[in-house]
Order: sequence, then structure tokens, then C-alpha cells
Amino acid sequence: MKKTNSSGLTRRGLLGAFAATAVAATPTYSNAAGFLRGAGDVRRIAMHSGRTGERLDTIYWIEGEYIAEAVREINMHMRDWRTGEAVQMDLRTIDIMAAALNLMETSEPYLLLSGYRSPQTNQMLRSNTRGVARNSLHMRGQAADLRLTSRTPAQMASAAIACRAGGVGRYNGSNFVHMDCGPIRSWRG
Repeated sequence: MKKTNSSGLTRRGLLGAFAATAVAATPTYSNAAGFLRGAGDVRRIAMHSGRTGERLDTIYWIEGEYIAEAVREINMHMRDWRTGEAVQMDLRTIDIMAAALNLMETSEPYLLLSGYRSPQTNQMLRSNTRGVARNSLHMRGQAADLRLTSRTPAQMASAAIACRAGGVGRYNGSNFVHMDCGPIRSWRG
């Protein structure tokens, strides 16, 4: 059911109009950041790892500034769980994830399937799994594979695509969505 205000505009319609205006006014920010600007002066991300059992729910940006300690927590949470190696995650990917979660209007945290991947982990996955890119953006800390139980991969992908800020891969068979801050593109795996 769509929520409308007294003028008949949907919340998504208002968000889209605001984001288009914000992006045109400040082209140095990603489109995902434009969506987040409409949410106020705070950005938050929530996720958990089924592999490590760790949970993260943090405000990582306040009034135009990333919070260094929160960013370090995000980097550690999104580490390669196989090797324990963590890198500086590209904050554009975190912004895309947060913007998509905000658009889906859910309080459920993401289930993080894969964030950063070491070259060794990526090679092992390429040997055992179809569809793993040789030069995956996961190895640069620029991608995440995510799942929500309250949303389908189609719904998650639609929200991420609406951000118009990076790559979105929809994997219905494995029930997850890939989000990255690379070139704008989408695919089904």
C-alpha cells in the first residue's frame, strides 16, 4: 500500500524528486548520498554476519562527517571472515547500502554474506562457484553481497537500482543482492 500525503504524492515520488534536485545541486556526491540527505543529518547501517555471529548497528555519519570509530567497526565487520583480513571499505558502497535499506522502509538489518574478499578467498570462490569475477570489486572493498528475510532479491535490487549509484546484481537462486560503487549497471546471476 502506498502512503500518500494530502497532495497525493507518494513518499517514493517525493524522495525521487528530492534526490534528483540534490544530485543536480551537488554533482560531487553519489546518487545514494542524495537519497540519504533526505533522511536528515544522520546515516545508519545495520547488518549481521551469519558466519561470525557478529552484529553491527551504527550511526556512521553525522552532519556531513563520517565517524572514524564507526567506519573502523564497519571495516572490521565487513572483513574477509576466512582470513580475518580487513581493509578500508569504500564509503560509497556503505552509502548505497544505507540508502537502499532506507528506501525499502524496513528496520531489519542486512545479512552480510560477503564484504571484503582477499585475493586468496576470491580465487578459491572462483574455483568452486560460478559467477565470481576475476577482478571482483569485493577485493577492493567496494562491494557487498546482502540478504533480507523481509524483502525479495527483486525488491532489494529495485531499491539499489533506484539509487543510480553503482552496480547491482540480483541472484534469485541464492537469495541475495550484490551492491557495489563501481560503474552503474545491473545484472541477474
